[in-house]
Amino acid sequence: MKLVFLITYYLLLITYYLLLAIMNNSEIASWTEVRAALKKIWGYDNFRPPQGEIVRSLLSKRDALIVLPTGGGKSICFQLPALLKTGLTLVVSPLVALMENQVQELRHLQLSAALLHSELPTYQRRHTLQALERQQLRLLYLSPETLLSVPVWERLSQPQLRINGIILDEAHCLVQWGDTFRPAYRRLGAVRTTLLRYKPQGTKIAIAAFTATADPSAQQTICKVLQLQKPEIFLISPYRKNLQFRVQTVWTPRGRRQQMLKFIRGKNQQTGLVYVRSRRDSEELAEWFGQLGYATAAYHAGLSPQQRRNIEASWLKDKIQFAVCTCAFGMGINKPDVRWVVHFSPPQLLSEYIQEVGRGGRDGKPAEALTLVSEPTGWLNPEDKQRCKFFAAKMRSQYQDAQRLVKQLPRQGEIATVAREFRDGAVALALLHSANQLEWLDPFYYRQQRSQQSISLGQLIAKQQQQFNQMNKYLTTGECRWKFLLRAFGFTQEASGFRCGNCDNCLKH
Repeated sequence: MKLVFLITYYLLLITYYLLLAIMNNSEIASWTEVRAALKKIWGYDNFRPPQGEIVRSLLSKRDALIVLPTGGGKSICFQLPALLKTGLTLVVSPLVALMENQVQELRHLQLSAALLHSELPTYQRRHTLQALERQQLRLLYLSPETLLSVPVWERLSQPQLRINGIILDEAHCLVQWGDTFRPAYRRLGAVRTTLLRYKPQGTKIAIAAFTATADPSAQQTICKVLQLQKPEIFLISPYRKNLQFRVQTVWTPRGRRQQMLKFIRGKNQQTGLVYVRSRRDSEELAEWFGQLGYATAAYHAGLSPQQRRNIEASWLKDKIQFAVCTCAFGMGINKPDVRWVVHFSPPQLLSEYIQEVGRGGRDGKPAEALTLVSEPTGWLNPEDKQRCKFFAAKMRSQYQDAQRLVKQLPRQGEIATVAREFRDGAVALALLHSANQLEWLDPFYYRQQRSQQSISLGQLIAKQQQQFNQMNKYLTTGECRWKFLLRAFGFTQEASGFRCGNCDNCLKH
């Protein structure tokens, strides 16, 4: 009798856990259904490696870090799982242009996606918030600052609103901008734990970070700041054999323009991009090219949303041959036939460089990337050295201001109050968090702390300077440029003995 009772008990227990597993996985589509959705929505018969593995990971609600080269099709990797689930996926994105392009494409496919940002008209913002409350959205795109705004947070915190996951798109921005430019990025790790306090017990919210460029140090920072839990990590080499790199020394400011003009004239009206480091350079060069008869436009963050959309549309439709743009251009804009990219001035970071040259040759055909650099002494052409000194001085000033401000800040308090009462208060808190001297109690409150892992703000400056120096080493290296990049981004095994045979240094030898 006792044996029968035990057998019955264990059978009931097994049945219970089987039912529980079925309930928890009832929304996870079969792989046949996943591929059918891919075909129906985007028209593709199958995934490109490693898209399928990434989609499987996200469907199973696992945390993930995905480093996938520009043009690798990362948007599908998180859009498809979001559309196959009941509930909402938040996509945290750095730029309005990037959000608008992706949402526009999804709406064109008649899919339930929306966006929120500060530039939206009031009626459109109200409509999206209502759709959010009614749980009519599968994908909501928003910036870190909008995510942490009061009206949005109040709605996301409602217990009945089902949130499946949080996607951090262009996750390298957390590393590049989170300390001094966009401090809200530093608070994203507190979002999940705080949201879960308001949700029914057993709720699971996964976080996935996507980027085209993250060296080992950046990968660690992303995982740590976002508090990823045993993440699946997908690291795909940035190497693309169709991209040819050239670095050319210029001896005078006038010579820089002439070398660029000579290069573009040799491209026979092929589509390209000219990257600059400031709005002023963008406008001055666009005007100069216009006087020479070129169809071009200046593109930077100071333009209105409509102006930016018009320039993007003109470039995509080949009405202008190229845009003279800052880093604000390119993220999420897919034009396969970009045959050349010129860096009128080199970027400060390798991660910026690899992002921007990655706009070229997405169709797999050859594309050339030319970077113009001032002569190394700085006597005849001091432009690059002056620019580097300016950015380094600005960085040091921000860190020093934060260091002074630390002594005035309350040990514990509300972030909004600090930002209101102290100039650059939010930046100071982000820097303290970066130095392991502060923790977030939630996305809106902080507490200063000292731990064995704390580092000084001076050490943070030194670390940032190392990244600047790495870019300079790339520009002056005599070895294969792709080999240098592979090693810099952590692909040391692939870099061993590598020679692309296509860059300026390989061709010299």
